[in-house]
Amino acid sequence: MVPTLYGRIQTRIVLTIVVGGIWTLIITPFLPTGEPLGPSYRMTFIILLTVLVLGIVWEFVYHGLQQFRWEKDWPTFFGLLTGINEGLLVWILLKAGAIPGVGDVPVSVFLIQFITTWLVIFLVVNGPVQIFFSRWRFRGGRFW
Repeated sequence: MVPTLYGRIQTRIVLTIVVGGIWTLIITPFLPTGEPLGPSYRMTFIILLTVLVLGIVWEFVYHGLQQFRWEKDWPTFFGLLTGINEGLLVWILLKAGAIPGVGDVPVSVFLIQFITTWLVIFLVVNGPVQIFFSRWRFRGGRFW
């Protein structure tokens, strides 16, 4: 079954909070932020929250684009590539100072955090979620 818009939004919220949150907890101490641990965690979790909020908006854009496809879905590889436009938008907003409470984020910190978090979530949704939560797929990607 093709994940519905509501299912994709639910999946994005759950996996970004759970998997992205755990990954951010793990990776933040190793990022070259040049800041103490507290401000580093604040920066990385604000970036994660920004990715989550903008990702929900992106889901509506993706849903509209998918309506032009015959099967109303797109290949898994497209899901991986959506990280490019999502990451670029977050980076542009960070550099424009449009995300409050973050300050100056080194490009290396952003790239390491964003790319690794994106890949970890992508791998979880295309592996363990489909294996251990088989009903997830049959419910249109919804968790509840």
